[in-house]
Amino acid sequence: MALRLASRPLATTSISTSLKAVLKRNASVGAATAASTLPGDLKRAIEKEASLATPDPPSDSQTARLVGDQKPYMVPTYVRAPPMFHKGEGCYLWDVENRRYLDLTAGIAVNALGHCDPGVANAIAQQASTLVHTSNLYNNPWIGSLSKLLIDLTVSSGAMQNASRAFVCNSGSEANEAAIKFARKIGSQISPPPSLSSSPTSLISSSSDPIHSSKHKIVSFQSSFHGRTMGSLSATPNPKYQRPFAPMLPGFKYGTFNDTSSLNTLITENTCGVLVEPIQGEGGIQVATPAFLTALRRRCDEVGALLIYDEIQCGLSRTGSFWAHGPANGIPVEAQPDVLTTAKALGNGYPVGATLVSERVSNGMVTGDHGTTFGGNPLACRVAHYMLGRLADEELQKGVLEKEKVFRRHFEGLKKRYPEIVQEVRGKGLMLGLQLSQDPAPVVTACRERGLLVITAGTNTLRFVPPLVVSKEQIEEGMSILTEAIKVVFEKEGVENVLGTDGQQEMRAR
Repeated sequence: MALRLASRPLATTSISTSLKAVLKRNASVGAATAASTLPGDLKRAIEKEASLATPDPPSDSQTARLVGDQKPYMVPTYVRAPPMFHKGEGCYLWDVENRRYLDLTAGIAVNALGHCDPGVANAIAQQASTLVHTSNLYNNPWIGSLSKLLIDLTVSSGAMQNASRAFVCNSGSEANEAAIKFARKIGSQISPPPSLSSSPTSLISSSSDPIHSSKHKIVSFQSSFHGRTMGSLSATPNPKYQRPFAPMLPGFKYGTFNDTSSLNTLITENTCGVLVEPIQGEGGIQVATPAFLTALRRRCDEVGALLIYDEIQCGLSRTGSFWAHGPANGIPVEAQPDVLTTAKALGNGYPVGATLVSERVSNGMVTGDHGTTFGGNPLACRVAHYMLGRLADEELQKGVLEKEKVFRRHFEGLKKRYPEIVQEVRGKGLMLGLQLSQDPAPVVTACRERGLLVITAGTNTLRFVPPLVVSKEQIEEGMSILTEAIKVVFEKEGVENVLGTDGQQEMRAR
């Protein structure tokens, strides 16, 4: 039976407020004697608080009160973990109870330089007191500087040698939306739609009289994740995400990741674009093979489709190479894309994204084809410009590869110790997945209650995407907690039966 950690707090008297008084009384009359007179639930809760560095906040805590006050006003699009964070520095976060956590999630691969990096903070402060927004009706110094730096660093890194221009937006979903629209535009130029009359009613499409180009289909792959907006969601073939918002946009097809044998039938003359992650993040840290990416490039060339790489999570030095499809990762030049999307680490937490395109794609776009109100504003662009300068540093990239070795050494040790639980280690650089045979949610909870933040991906995969500036000592600290958490969850002696607040038996890790 898979053992699970109970996530809800015990329904007891005021645990957190009474703990100090109880312990003080224990000291005066003898801990064993005093503790033995406590109610069972309170005794277990006190033992838990005493043994865990950061137990999830109980129902009477400051955190619970804040969450309870705010939750009624928020659309319930997320189920959040119990702690409420209010401060960060480097690789650590502090909650409102002033408890510290080692963060190996980096805001889902966003905080590449850690929390509250002084250089990022300085760039924000200086630009916020100078100029924040003008709209794209006017020029500003930073959007052009950012675009040039993106292209220069990409080409000099050996990746996407045909990178020519950039479209700056606000997020990864927006970057992918732009890529999808660009592919559709190029497809319509290759295979123009039927001529339209001047009547507005002629713009209404029907299955019998389509107004779109025959070359409009977008191909993406199972287990991919490209965003939550309707276009990027249509390229994300996950029923859980798609079903509530069906029907999806027409014209999307899905293939099997790393399957080269099906590409000739999957990608046809009607395909205008192929969207793929060189390393699937949400899908479980699945790495595309060089042979698969090369076959995609070859097939796109045969049918005149754009090859689009989504490097929103895996790009910007997370693999130890500036881009995951770079030659340092064994990807040949002939497999490079026509379009490249980025976001996440580009702003270190400040919202910004970008879509890089070849000259061919850029030449196909005209004024009015696409736009954004906030995209390219001076504040976002200055932050991103600063981030690129830091993330392109070769010493930082070398450090990423050295730190990967530390993670892998511990992962292999866990695999040997728990061969029935830990099945595989995947990924590159500081984008790593630990595949388990069982639900990893209890491990995530056990880690969190011991001061370590980790997240999941795909099916039963623990995901590790720490700040790129994480130290080897911090990795050792995190792996020590992870090892303890896995032991507690999967070894019988680390688990006790307790009566849950609903009267049902639960398995609660101590």
